[in-house]
Amino acid sequence: MRMAALRVAIVGAGPSGIYAAEALSSLPDLVVDVDIFDALPVPFGLVRYGVAPDHTSIRGVRDTLDKTLNNEGVRFFGNVRVGVDISLNELSDDYDAVLLTYGASSDQHLGVPGEEHKGSIPATELVSWYCGNPDAQRTLIEDSIRGVSSVVVIGVGNVAVDVARILVKAPGALDETDMPQHVLDALSNTDITDVHIVGRRGPAQASFTTKELRELGELSGVEVLVDPDDLDMDAISLEAIASNKVAARNVEVLREWSSRAPQNLPRRLHFHFFRRPLELIGDNAVEGVVLERTEFGEDGQLRGTGSTEEIAAQLVVRSVGYRGVPIVGIELDERSGTIPNNAGRVTREGMVVPGIYVAGWIKRGPSGIIGTNKKCAVATVDALLADYADGSLPARAGAGSIVSLLEEHEIDFSTTQSWRNVDIAERELGQSRGRERTTIHERSDLLVVGRNG
Repeated sequence: MRMAALRVAIVGAGPSGIYAAEALSSLPDLVVDVDIFDALPVPFGLVRYGVAPDHTSIRGVRDTLDKTLNNEGVRFFGNVRVGVDISLNELSDDYDAVLLTYGASSDQHLGVPGEEHKGSIPATELVSWYCGNPDAQRTLIEDSIRGVSSVVVIGVGNVAVDVARILVKAPGALDETDMPQHVLDALSNTDITDVHIVGRRGPAQASFTTKELRELGELSGVEVLVDPDDLDMDAISLEAIASNKVAARNVEVLREWSSRAPQNLPRRLHFHFFRRPLELIGDNAVEGVVLERTEFGEDGQLRGTGSTEEIAAQLVVRSVGYRGVPIVGIELDERSGTIPNNAGRVTREGMVVPGIYVAGWIKRGPSGIIGTNKKCAVATVDALLADYADGSLPARAGAGSIVSLLEEHEIDFSTTQSWRNVDIAERELGQSRGRERTTIHERSDLLVVGRNG
């Protein structure tokens, strides 16, 4: 009979949570039981619901993550909202340690007049919609893109690039992805001809990666437009290029685009650097964006110049960052949107909270690539194991039967087998439509298919 020396609950089934489960369940000299909880009925977090569906190689990481769910002692419980359906204290009673890896799901705001107009939406919602997240606001997004010809995307990171690419791609170009059919239908029927990507700082400070940037110049029927004046490098930008190879490559790509002769293609992708939004104009619905030209001052700080311009647009997508949300019983640093911690150990008023840990974006903020989360998760697991070794984990108060607790709370939870059933059903649905997979997007459908196969 398998006896567990250590019981760990992980809250969040994205890359950080599963990397942590892998580290814990692969220890050669210690038996660990790991239960992974997620508010969604299926695992993999932003790999499933954040990576753009046309980036199939990156989304393929979920096949690697999936293998950890087969490890002995690892269980998945989906459709469980920790802090709502069950409390953090209840988990702490049943486990030696609780590891929070639920990410940063909320969006940052622009803080400008008109931001609440119809037609102003966060990138988080648009991404959730086209990835088939069951919590996506489908009506809001589909109403927002209907009848739109011009879009402004605020932000110059990879999420902004993803959003711009998805919106400007030719009808039918996404048909082989695993997007839900209603998403493909809505995107193929848009009237979008122009997408404007706007960044407060210059091209040398943009945070997108070169591979994702170059991809925009390869889109069929899409002309990329860059103002050569935006590529005049100030001292700060020259220093950034000299010290950062990615920045140098990005600027090189943008320079090449800026020198292209007009192509008169049916759709256009515009880059606007050194501009910040001052106001979203319109009568309750977005009609345009007022931008102010910016520059670096002698102190190195970005400042407005007072020079303004206006871009006509019926949709504004805010892609200026993610932030974490609080969980009942744990402090959240409102400034950073992360949970205060010391090397992954959660702190309250500067003191370590025994037995509670963090990893991933909720630990360090939304930064890095998917692989960054593995190093982060392993570092936190090392801290947890050190605390276990020196006896500083709190004693368990409960009986350790999580299934009984979930049933007692009448939670319609899903399991690893539920995900296996969904996986099979999505592949079969995709094959019936000539593609590898089609995402099942309704929560109720995910639960029924998971339960019944």
